[in-house]
Amino acid sequence: MRLIDRMGPQTLRLLALLIVLALVLGFFATQIPNYLNGRLFNRISSAVAIMALIACGQTLVILTRNIDLSVGSIVGFVAYATGMMIHQFPDMHPLLLVAFSMLLGGAFGAVNGVLVAYARVPAIIVTLGTMAIFRSMLVELADGSSINTSMLPTWLVNFPNQQLFVLGDLQFRAGFVTALAVVVVAHVALARLRPARKLYAVGSNPEAAEMAGINTRATVFWAFVLAGALTGLAGFMFLARFGNITVVAGLGFELQSVAAAVVGGVNIFGGSGLVLGAFLGAVLVNVIDTSLVRWQLVTEFWREAVLGALILTSVAVDQVVMRRLTRLRRAGRSATPGASARPAPGASAPALGGSSAPHGAHGSSASPGATGSARSGSANKGSDRQEGQR
Repeated sequence: MRLIDRMGPQTLRLLALLIVLALVLGFFATQIPNYLNGRLFNRISSAVAIMALIACGQTLVILTRNIDLSVGSIVGFVAYATGMMIHQFPDMHPLLLVAFSMLLGGAFGAVNGVLVAYARVPAIIVTLGTMAIFRSMLVELADGSSINTSMLPTWLVNFPNQQLFVLGDLQFRAGFVTALAVVVVAHVALARLRPARKLYAVGSNPEAAEMAGINTRATVFWAFVLAGALTGLAGFMFLARFGNITVVAGLGFELQSVAAAVVGGVNIFGGSGLVLGAFLGAVLVNVIDTSLVRWQLVTEFWREAVLGALILTSVAVDQVVMRRLTRLRRAGRSATPGASARPAPGASAPALGGSSAPHGAHGSSASPGATGSARSGSANKGSDRQEGQR
């Protein structure tokens, strides 16, 4: 019991995810010859570099009790538009090209954010609509043509395979290291920065966040903008990795990004989760997807079904485990001497810490009685004075 309290639910989720990842690798190692080698790491790390960025953005949105189903269309459009841009301006600086991709993705995210945060349209309706709209815009932009590697500069084509350093047979390439750096920055920001912590407050209890002075609409809006910018960066990575971009680029990323976030321990109902967990979820999803391709017993048509089952199982297990942990902690506190005299952990925490009410509300429930007793006491003193004067 003390170990569970010391680790916390988020740490337990990460630990459970690492155990599941090890079990999956062990299972496929028994089914696929010569499975565990450097080539597997290099293949998965290249794929994770794209999905980790999308899952990171998806996590920001899910934390606010929303979801973004337009990420696949944003990846496709940004990849194609970025390819056209570098083809027309081959001398463009790489950082400017990255900025163009992120700004374009952020603009798409802003459209979603305005409709969800300010127009108050449910996120699933908005992003389903924009998913189709952005895809149609890509079809119109492409006009039957496609982007190929001959239209791209050499530095862009070689970027995903550039080795920054090597550990034995494991190659740490530029794309993977870039994605990992973004994940670390986002993880630290959500843990340390007060503006980023607002995402948890809004997702935990929007009403309490409003009472605490948090602009919930602006928070939701910027969550979608940041998610769009990260998805735009993923579109740049998609272009660099594949080179050949058609109107179907990015299809299926919606399901994979949601699966990565949910499997990584991000609560689908908002308010809790870690970007690092979403990254590990993306690793697990790509390990399963890559392994199923090499496993002869499962056809490619069942891969989407496996991802869907993984999402359902993760949500169900997460709910059961969290309820069990809550019961264990309540039982442990009730069995501890003097537990009732101590406030519950986080009871006086501000709304940014994920409490269900703002700081001032915790003491307000006792104020009516206290005020009433104060008034009655002052009234008694007043009557005594009047009797003395008489």
